[in-house]
Amino acid sequence: MSVQEKQNLSRRGFLKTAGISGTALCLGLYMSGEAEAKVVNSAQVAAEGDVELAAWIIINTDGKVTLICHRAEMGQGVYHSIAQIIAEELEVDLYGVDIQLTQGDEKKYGSQLTGGSSTIRGSYKNLLKLSATAREVLIMAAAARWTVPVTECYAELGHVIHKPSGKKFHYGELVAEAAKLTAPKDVKLKARADYKLIGKPSHRRDSPLKTNGEAIFGIDKRIPGLQFAAVERNPRLRGKVKSFDASAALKVPGVTRVFKVVMGIWDTDREGVAVVANSTWAAMQGKKALKVDWDDSGFDHVSSPEIFKHQRELLQTSEGLSVKTQGDPNGIISSAKDKLDVLYETPYQSHSCMEPVNCIAHWQGDKVEIWGPVQAPNWIQDYISKKMGLAREKVIVNMTFLGGGFGRKAMPDYPHEACVISKELGAPVQVVWSREDDATQGPYRPGISYRGEGVVENGTISAIKFRMAGQNNDHWRSGDNGRPNRSTTEGFLAPYFASIKNISFADVPFKTPVPTSFWRSVYASTNGFAYESFMDELAHKAMKDPLDFRREYLKDERSQKLIDKMEEVSGWKSKTKNQGYGVAITECFSSTVGHIVKVSKKSTGGIHIDKVWVVVDCGWYVNPDIIKAQVEGSVVMALGAATIHEITFKDGMVEQRNFYDYKMPRINDIPPTEVHIMENDANAGGMGEPGLPAFAPALTNAIFDLTGKRIRKLPFSLDTV
Repeated sequence: MSVQEKQNLSRRGFLKTAGISGTALCLGLYMSGEAEAKVVNSAQVAAEGDVELAAWIIINTDGKVTLICHRAEMGQGVYHSIAQIIAEELEVDLYGVDIQLTQGDEKKYGSQLTGGSSTIRGSYKNLLKLSATAREVLIMAAAARWTVPVTECYAELGHVIHKPSGKKFHYGELVAEAAKLTAPKDVKLKARADYKLIGKPSHRRDSPLKTNGEAIFGIDKRIPGLQFAAVERNPRLRGKVKSFDASAALKVPGVTRVFKVVMGIWDTDREGVAVVANSTWAAMQGKKALKVDWDDSGFDHVSSPEIFKHQRELLQTSEGLSVKTQGDPNGIISSAKDKLDVLYETPYQSHSCMEPVNCIAHWQGDKVEIWGPVQAPNWIQDYISKKMGLAREKVIVNMTFLGGGFGRKAMPDYPHEACVISKELGAPVQVVWSREDDATQGPYRPGISYRGEGVVENGTISAIKFRMAGQNNDHWRSGDNGRPNRSTTEGFLAPYFASIKNISFADVPFKTPVPTSFWRSVYASTNGFAYESFMDELAHKAMKDPLDFRREYLKDERSQKLIDKMEEVSGWKSKTKNQGYGVAITECFSSTVGHIVKVSKKSTGGIHIDKVWVVVDCGWYVNPDIIKAQVEGSVVMALGAATIHEITFKDGMVEQRNFYDYKMPRINDIPPTEVHIMENDANAGGMGEPGLPAFAPALTNAIFDLTGKRIRKLPFSLDTV
């Protein structure tokens, strides 16, 4: 059976594919967090047609074990990590089990939003408990069949073994008895020291599929009767279609229909013209032949200089909406004779996923079924059910592999557009966005300006005040409720609040028609640059070593150990005059990550990044290789964001169109990166995103250490510093 055939099955098809012809043990994790065993058979499914399988683990009578991946796999490694967790406590061969991506189903799996680095940290405790419960139920069944004490039995590699006699059953021989037993409420989990899989490096299960062509990404998916579409969308978000001439497009071989389409992007609609054909190539060629007259009247056509000028003005004239205040920072700063008062600026950024945005939809009257690279099936179900007047359960979302997501593929706009086109056609359709579509349509990481004010007296911080002016992503999703941006302090380390008595954060509301959305590490990617750059400037004003300065204010044990490790691995204390060292430490999605960047001057001019050291405290973790890969990828993405990438607007339109003017870092640009993971028993933090925010400030702080030049605006060129 191909990987394509294995993915995204109906309940009945799932049971057939899993090989459940008679009896199977299905263990599910319910919203209460309790594990429950139950028996399911094919006759029952055929009769009832609606058996609810809230199952994460399915074991059939021949011993085949199927594990469910409930979140999107977009390169971050959950396809493997979830299986690694389950296989550990279940005692099965990690490379002998089947892994399946599932449909969107909030009743079964809770939130399936793949974002906020939430998959492992949000579910690992329940998955461990569920897997251990499954193991214990199977041991109980074997002990009962042998009429021996449970304590004489143990599980290993998909078998239950009787220690005194050496007798054993494979799991499949026990499922009928096990399914009749009451699962124990409290099972003993392994100590970390006893793990065989967790905490150990292992080769990812999805890597072979992605290198031999078996993996089915959204853009690869095919279903019977599929048509293909490309859409010419108004280059200005709020613009309308005045008229269009489809005559040339309809002459392109393979093009069958051309019509106006309106897709929703949260509470706004975007208009365009859809070209439908018998292949994606023909649809795109037909799109190029279109002639469209746009109506762009009645709204502002923004430009980047105006956007950032307005943000700077707001930061000088508005106190904003208070997010957090302690002590009297305003009083201290206003009366200080000597204060630090600086501005930082971060640009709009594209997600630029390697797999272009795409989606298949099949409108069937009373329901619609979707296949594609989606990060948030639950959001898509919510949105499309409301926009198209369907019951939520009639919006069926099938998950495929994603070729990168970074927040972009959590948006419901492109699935809604595919649904609208399929409804018009009365047939299934795949809509594929071109690279130019992706670059010019957004949504984008918001461009943000920051004002930092601070007072240092006798080498100690007396007060800090931060204000940020940038678009609030929540306003696109749920409207402006008058509240400040809830992510204003994101990235700023919590221990600072315990050690700095006078501190405040405020959000200065700022709006433009530019569509914005979540981007890898969300606001921490921009906040981290401003806040950790400012912390470095305060250290300089206090005439103290930047790493020692942070140590003074990060007094908790975990932060102290992280700083010790950063100092040790980087040789911080042994740096020389011709080397620039920069440090930054940020918190993101319950993980703390410290970067140290070392730079030197190139003989031809400009700056060379010699090395990057990253120390990660993510608490309990699954696979060190995946963590290191995520951090290395974050460094690459952060390097591009700091030194190359910028989306700019002119007359309401995006100026960048493809990788020729929104360039990616090349392999010879990437610095050697050394990743270290702290060991402790704290709760698991995220890892897909926290490795990114600290890089940019560590880099610019290193450049200051080497050259004395402060960089407060991104992006900047390493060649011209």
